[in-house]
Amino acid sequence: MSNTDTHLDWLGRGQPLLADATPPHRLHPQTLSAFSALQKAAQQEGIDLQIVSSFRDFDRQCAIWNRKWRGEAALLDIQGNPLCYKDLSETQKMHAILMWSALPGTSRHHWGTDLDVYDKAAVEAWHERFALVVSEYAQGGPCYRLNQWLNQHMHEYEFMRPFATYRGGVAEEPWHLSHTPSAKAFEQQRSIPSLVEAIERSDLAGKATVLANIDEIFHRYVLNQGV
Repeated sequence: MSNTDTHLDWLGRGQPLLADATPPHRLHPQTLSAFSALQKAAQQEGIDLQIVSSFRDFDRQCAIWNRKWRGEAALLDIQGNPLCYKDLSETQKMHAILMWSALPGTSRHHWGTDLDVYDKAAVEAWHERFALVVSEYAQGGPCYRLNQWLNQHMHEYEFMRPFATYRGGVAEEPWHLSHTPSAKAFEQQRSIPSLVEAIERSDLAGKATVLANIDEIFHRYVLNQGV
């Protein structure tokens, strides 16, 4: 993989090497191989480990962002409670989105190395609406057993949780796994100048507010250093 290719790929603007997982999901080939082994091990313990979300390019992430910016999708606080869209300033709206959704160009899903997972069979047996929220992975939730199993075994397959703890940046995401060896090259390519260029060329809603706060966004959310 050349530096140029990786530069575009970390932003979700390139043509990353991807392999087909369970349709319609695609993953980095190394990530898919490791996940398949993880999935098989989980299956042996009676856990139906499946993918909720995998590779997502810049345009798809931009569509998610724009819907939230325009008030067409709910904005949530750190507890997962809906916020009143009309009461938020532009900056408050930006932070509310970033807590739960990555800025286009910065999503780890752009790389094919990260995926959201759940226990499909347990969720189907639960007979309630699945919303991909923390309570579903906590005690009493359908994915609690999966969560506990991953805590014990994901590192054996070189997976980690980039958003395991809320530090004032990205909210806790127990469902989000990253394949460490596959993600490393993309992590090393991240930079503010290339991100600014990608945003300036996009149709991102709230672009002026984002660019005015880009340094804070990069460190607080992209690197997840929090506050």
